[in-house]
Amino acid sequence: MNRKHPALGFTLIELMITLGIVAILAAIAYPSYVEQVARSRRADAQAALLETAQWVERQYTVSNAYDKKGDGTAMNSAALPPLKVKTADTYTLSFGDKAGGNTAPAANTFTLRMVPKGAMAGDKCGTLTLSNTGAKDFSGAGGSLAFCWDR
Repeated sequence: MNRKHPALGFTLIELMITLGIVAILAAIAYPSYVEQVARSRRADAQAALLETAQWVERQYTVSNAYDKKGDGTAMNSAALPPLKVKTADTYTLSFGDKAGGNTAPAANTFTLRMVPKGAMAGDKCGTLTLSNTGAKDFSGAGGSLAFCWDR
């Protein structure tokens, strides 16, 4: 073999070390990325809950009851404004508590809920709820109120 021209390329050991480093970095980065995406989707759902609560309050201002829209028709989940496409793919908006009860508002109180679906179906915060008093709650077992609402 002529040593005037060094061999080009990588040795197998150099390649294996590089792949090992990339694998370790990916193992650390991917879970962080997944959690950041979930946080972003949760924030979109929270914003949609707050916007919808404001819409319900505006209807209340006109009809003086949460169970009627401003035009006098019944207020129910079907009467709520549609969600933006990005949020509609990952959450379902309706009236009701975190356990799924109380599906229509009463004359003087309401609770809105966002139920995760699709890519968010296994979210640790579960169903997010917001009441007419501004009380926030969640149904998941893997989070806390601060983790699910204030982050």
